[in-house]
Amino acid sequence: MKYRSILISTAAAACIAAPLSAEDEVRVDTVGSEDSAAAAQEGSAETESARTRRVFAPADFERFAPRNALDMAQQIPGFSIQSDDGGRGLGQASTNVIINGQRISGKSNGPVEALRRIPVEEVVRLEIVDGASLDIGGLSGQVLNVVTKSTGGINGQFRYSAEWRSFGVPFRWGDGQISLAGGGEKTEWTLSFENDAGRRGNEGIEQVFDAADVLIDTRDEQSKFVSDRPSLSGSFARTANNGNILNLTGSIAANLFDRSETSVRTGTICPADRFRLFTSKEDEFNYEFGADYSFGLGGGTLKVIGYRRFEDSPTSSEVITTFADGSSPEGSLFVRDADEAETILRGEYGFGGLGGDIQFALEGVKNSLEIESALEVRDAAGVLQPEEFDGSSARVEEDRAEGSVTYGRALADSLQMQLSVGGEYSTISQSGPLGQTRSFFRPKGFAALDWKANEMLNLSGRVERVVGQLNFFDFIASTDLNQDRVNVTNADLVPPQSWLFELEATQSLGAYGSINLRGFYEDLSDFVDQIPIDGGGEAPGNIDAATIKGVEGEVTLLFDPVGVNGLRLDAEFRLADSEILDPLFGTPRDISGFRNFTIDVEMRKDFFGSDWAVGGAYRFSENRADVRLSEVSQREDAPGFARAFIEHKDVLGMTARFRVGNLINQNDNFSRTIFTDRLNGIVDSREERRRVFGVIYSFDIEGSF
Repeated sequence: MKYRSILISTAAAACIAAPLSAEDEVRVDTVGSEDSAAAAQEGSAETESARTRRVFAPADFERFAPRNALDMAQQIPGFSIQSDDGGRGLGQASTNVIINGQRISGKSNGPVEALRRIPVEEVVRLEIVDGASLDIGGLSGQVLNVVTKSTGGINGQFRYSAEWRSFGVPFRWGDGQISLAGGGEKTEWTLSFENDAGRRGNEGIEQVFDAADVLIDTRDEQSKFVSDRPSLSGSFARTANNGNILNLTGSIAANLFDRSETSVRTGTICPADRFRLFTSKEDEFNYEFGADYSFGLGGGTLKVIGYRRFEDSPTSSEVITTFADGSSPEGSLFVRDADEAETILRGEYGFGGLGGDIQFALEGVKNSLEIESALEVRDAAGVLQPEEFDGSSARVEEDRAEGSVTYGRALADSLQMQLSVGGEYSTISQSGPLGQTRSFFRPKGFAALDWKANEMLNLSGRVERVVGQLNFFDFIASTDLNQDRVNVTNADLVPPQSWLFELEATQSLGAYGSINLRGFYEDLSDFVDQIPIDGGGEAPGNIDAATIKGVEGEVTLLFDPVGVNGLRLDAEFRLADSEILDPLFGTPRDISGFRNFTIDVEMRKDFFGSDWAVGGAYRFSENRADVRLSEVSQREDAPGFARAFIEHKDVLGMTARFRVGNLINQNDNFSRTIFTDRLNGIVDSREERRRVFGVIYSFDIEGSF
């Protein structure tokens, strides 16, 4: 389960991300003046100054040679894109990006993908506005509105990226994208083909110790991860002569993933040396389509939204151990075919009233997950034999209806308010002998304020009652052959709920940059973590209460005012804490696997008078331990990941970039303690793994046509 309050988008973390220079920042910070605002608003109605924090024209990003709207959005000081949180249905908006004042009717085909398809030639301006001032329920704080206008022709862009490592994995040659965009006076369309390719791996030694901490096994291991995610996506928008608006979005994609891990093992844990091979594979197909239509009705506007997502994910994993002395091999094979589907129909009716905007919304959702699984285990002769695995094949469905009323208005010229109240009724059913059908009612709603305290400072606050989305895979029994873990079935899961409190402050530093800070506190009930299950075993299940609190933010510092022209530093950070009661001990601990600290620092230097730029970045994160009924494990990525790049913005009209990553040799470390009885502290064994993955070299080229 994901919580919007604790997510930091990493879309601005790529090495190419670079903000405005000090001279540009001075100009856009004064866009509120009549002359500059008029220039930035060419081709569209004047922006409402009461809700607009900052306005950026395409000219503000020229020295970065952007190819699309995403390139520009990533360079806005003090702003990060927040993608969809994968929450329940469409409901209230959960991204902080809109296009031409309209939310994006998609999930996986969301804001990053939509902005990447919009060529720079069709961008009129980028506005940072107060979310609570919009007639879109759910938005508060900084929201990016990208205003576009078709050029009347067809514009194209392309990107290609090659990557190789100093050892361990094959050359990555198939990563890239090509996009087209066009339209006319009333229509705009985009079409994009992309392959997101990955070639990763690591290698190193794992040691196993017994309960007395005596070394009993040494494992020389190597992992490889090969992935390709080809996709075809697009959008279509049309504004009729009567003002009615049609928006269509869609994508068809595959997710092809192969993983292998070899392990050469020696030690007293077994009298013979062994060779262990683990492999896993996924051949996923998915599609997503969204449509919305807005039209005038009875003095207001009715918007009808439809959405459909489907995913077919056949997977398999196998582990086999062969012995140097010729003993029969050992191992298992687990295959699973999962079909996921989500269908949504939503209606929103908005009109002016009570000095502001009122919106009534109704939404119906049908979610389903159907899994067919089979487990085979090698017998004494080394032959795979079918084995019963109760609860590993089942169907889970949820039918849900929700309604809400949202009211927003300006309390003063610089103060915006938005209130919402509603609820949802859902029925969850699971097939099979352990299945059941249950129904729930959950209230939800929020109150949000946006205050433009002065020309340099914006403040916003939000209180929300949130209903979380269950992961249907948690209902069904599964096994991780590589880590020798089993989750039994748990048909008693209920949707988690929480009270969320957020405060956000955005302080412009003028020519010196900007600071954006967000503090959050979340009080959760029915939180999902690993719990013991009646009848034996463990699985994800509900824990009565949990809390999450912390602060996150973005800082941009511009060095032009101190005489270092073209130098900029960006930093994103998150510092958080969590607490739940361990279901085994009944004492407080962190949420399993909770990410409590992240920092990402980037620096870029553009050389004025030339097309060259250089830069670098450093990222480090820290997670709390993963806790299960009979084990505690910890992942560590130390000392962090550092990268550097050099860029030329005009190589035959294209931008070329060379990157070098992992400059300080980050390790992929993993430790695990396995207990015979964790409640009484009786240890069975302990594992310590240290792996490295070499230096990463990348070459990127981007262009337009």
